[in-house]
Amino acid sequence: MKQLVDNFLKKKFVKNVLIIATGTAMAQVVTFLLLPIVTRLYGPEAYGLMGTFLAIVTVIIPIAALSYPIAIVLPKGDDEAKIIIKLSLIITLIMTILSLIILLFSYKQIATLIQAEEISKYLFLIPLVILTAGYMQVIKQWLIRKNEFKIVSKATILQPILTNGGMIFIGLFYPIASVLIVISALKQGVTALLMHLSTKKKSGNFMKMKSKATLIKYAKKYYDFPMYRAPEVLISAVSKSMPIFFLGSLFGPSVAGFYTLCRSVLNQPIGLIGSSVGEVFYPRIAKAHKNNENLVNILTKATLALAGVGMLPFGLLVIIGPSLFEVVFGKEWVIAGEFARWLSIEFYFLLISRPSIKALPVLSAQRFHLFFTTTMLFLKAISLFCGYYFFENEIIAVAFLAIIGGLMYFSLIIFTLTICKKFNKK
Repeated sequence: MKQLVDNFLKKKFVKNVLIIATGTAMAQVVTFLLLPIVTRLYGPEAYGLMGTFLAIVTVIIPIAALSYPIAIVLPKGDDEAKIIIKLSLIITLIMTILSLIILLFSYKQIATLIQAEEISKYLFLIPLVILTAGYMQVIKQWLIRKNEFKIVSKATILQPILTNGGMIFIGLFYPIASVLIVISALKQGVTALLMHLSTKKKSGNFMKMKSKATLIKYAKKYYDFPMYRAPEVLISAVSKSMPIFFLGSLFGPSVAGFYTLCRSVLNQPIGLIGSSVGEVFYPRIAKAHKNNENLVNILTKATLALAGVGMLPFGLLVIIGPSLFEVVFGKEWVIAGEFARWLSIEFYFLLISRPSIKALPVLSAQRFHLFFTTTMLFLKAISLFCGYYFFENEIIAVAFLAIIGGLMYFSLIIFTLTICKKFNKK
């Protein structure tokens, strides 16, 4: 038995997962230790306003470079990967300038349109978020390509220490929403800086200039990322952010704060387990596809492993969610625990679908992914509307949302396995 465990731990894939998971776990320990202090300092309303800002940022971050950084892992040679890096950075700069111009002329109208008038002046932080997020995506994918998972892990640990620590320190003197918003806007930049400082030492220069003609050539070669993946991540982000806008506008900023905290807590297992496996699984499934390995077996094993691991944290929240939130975060956060009880259903299936989501670009199924995400956004909007219109109850609305989300992620796994079977036959 001991020999089997030793052999298992010696596998490169497992070792890389453990490196990422260890860093993520330590980061989440820091977050869990500091988050109760943050919630007690600022309260649901301030947390809700921060959640509204994060909902906007969440929509924008994935398309900072039109998803081209995701393609950095795919080429066989580093020269081609560096061309994609250069292309990604140019697009990021263009998007940054464009967003600033738009905000200068119409930030008030945008705030009114998304019902975020209370944070309208903070929309000018968005260009900074785009710039830092695009650069962070490029560095992270380069490090994953070079198997520098330790650098990613270290940055993952240090970022919440710096940002949450800053929220607490400033909150002791100025416990206002603006502090939460500004520090939240800086998170991508902090992560990018931490990775940047280590990248030059470990992975060499990846900023070599390429000609315009070469950039255009490879922009066309990987066109499916901006054409399908970028719209998909945009719609997916809208799907994640929509409940915050919806609950905030219909039930008030405090309810949006409950939902924001709930998502923060539920994202911890996703980040610890799902992201750790996903970041290592992506280059693994890409390599398996190039070598004509059995993709069904690889995807099935990863999915079943996550299904077993995810039962404990999400099952625990289903059983004692409200009581747990009351003890950890304070009595005023019990409703967030009720939300967590239902949303654990959706997040469980989101967790076990991570290998399938990572496999879709490799399987050239990004068009399907776009269709899937669009459909889920539509169904989630209907579920929230039904909960409000027929019951006028925020918990019922969130329950409908969670059930629809769980069913959709389960169907995604089945469809991805079906595509893998077709590839195996070919």
